[in-house]
Amino acid sequence: MNMDKWIALVRDRMEELGLTQEQLAERVGVSQGSVGHWVNKRRQPKIESMNRTFVEIGMPHYNVSLQLRVQGRVGEERGVYEVDDDDAELDLMQYIVCFRYPVLGWDEPDVAKVEEPVVYEQTDYLAKGKAFWLTVENDAMSALSGRSVPQGMRMLVDPGVEAGPGRLVIARQPGKPAIFRELAEEGGQWYLKALNSNYPALLCEEGCEFLGVVVRVHGAF
Repeated sequence: MNMDKWIALVRDRMEELGLTQEQLAERVGVSQGSVGHWVNKRRQPKIESMNRTFVEIGMPHYNVSLQLRVQGRVGEERGVYEVDDDDAELDLMQYIVCFRYPVLGWDEPDVAKVEEPVVYEQTDYLAKGKAFWLTVENDAMSALSGRSVPQGMRMLVDPGVEAGPGRLVIARQPGKPAIFRELAEEGGQWYLKALNSNYPALLCEEGCEFLGVVVRVHGAF
């Protein structure tokens, strides 16, 4: 069971809000003892309680689901099924902690400025910052061999990860739209490098802003 991410997130958020176990318990509708058992890994909360906790700590777009995983015979694919708490044997149940982040457009690649995104996509990645998804819109990062992120791929961008050489980043030069590039260093100078050799490398100008580092890409890497 993957509970570590859920517990870490709840603990950090409680500390950030100055929320006691008793206060959280009152919001969720359980006893203080139950919350204490949850955050100290002594007892497994039900899915409803886990998701209600997300809502009550101001993170309603994070989600926990329960899956039934069955190992097939040799040569068969492993089955994965959605189930309810009462529908499966304990040794076959697995709680999957998923985190849902907004899907943004290239005209709004700053989740802090988006009032109410309407589309979310989930992943098991726990972001360090206010992460968001973007869709690759051109072939600048598509290569015939090696590292390649073709047009149409959806990528998860984490503003909480520090940008550095070798990272795939979303960058915005002063007065220009945001672009997707690999950050490279040469002679002490940073460049925004396309993986497609048909696109020139761009010097990072003074005031170049990094909106986040790409940490997940559907269908790539």
